[in-house]
Amino acid sequence: MTAALEIKNLAIRLPESRTGRLRTVINDVSLCLEQGESLGLVGSSGCGKTTCARAALRLLIPSAVSVHVNGTDLAALPRKSLRQFRRHMQMVFQDPGGSLNGRMRAGDLVAEPMVVHGLASGDEARSRAKDLMDQCGLVADSYDKWPHQFSGGQRQRICIARALASQPSLLVCDEPTSSLDVSVQATILTLLRRLRDQHGLAMLFITHDLGVARCVCDRIAVMDAGRIVEEGPAEHILDSPTHGVTQKLVAAAH
Repeated sequence: MTAALEIKNLAIRLPESRTGRLRTVINDVSLCLEQGESLGLVGSSGCGKTTCARAALRLLIPSAVSVHVNGTDLAALPRKSLRQFRRHMQMVFQDPGGSLNGRMRAGDLVAEPMVVHGLASGDEARSRAKDLMDQCGLVADSYDKWPHQFSGGQRQRICIARALASQPSLLVCDEPTSSLDVSVQATILTLLRRLRDQHGLAMLFITHDLGVARCVCDRIAVMDAGRIVEEGPAEHILDSPTHGVTQKLVAAAH
């Protein structure tokens, strides 16, 4: 079976803000994610996990890497083809407020990817958007409301519905609950688990919190200083960590 996401030997060098000299921020990272599986990419702030995910989606151009999504080599795609292929891989960001265009109604934000990618238009796009919003726990009158009329948790639900609108096979979630209250976090994690199973999604879940990863991930890869230092089934990583960095993260989660 073809992996939903396969990364081999990812390396990224970025210029330092003060000197402009290139420094290695990601070094020889390899990951594999099967369809329907959730992989947690876990580490402290600044360890490189978000940079790694953005490079995997070609939102950053890595120095060296082989990235395949559903068997397609992203580096080999011309720019136009890559734009078209992006419907198969979507991202949910940390800040739902900053991810939504405040000049568009919620339903139009969800319907827009369908129109852009030629999946639906007009009444059909509106109907599909309403269905996705319902799946994400948004009430019937949400379609015509503006982003500022929703709470943070509700805005994140809109972002998740919009990410699903293009019928992706890969969903990358970058700290999707870290800006939300603890009680709201639990409902969003439950929603993501249900949608993963319902839509058969492969999910790359980025977080600094192993407790959060425990709720949604089948496997966990721990990053430190741009490298993967430990990887395995979630239960094994959480119950029997071997690397010092993982042990500290486990202790912080209790």
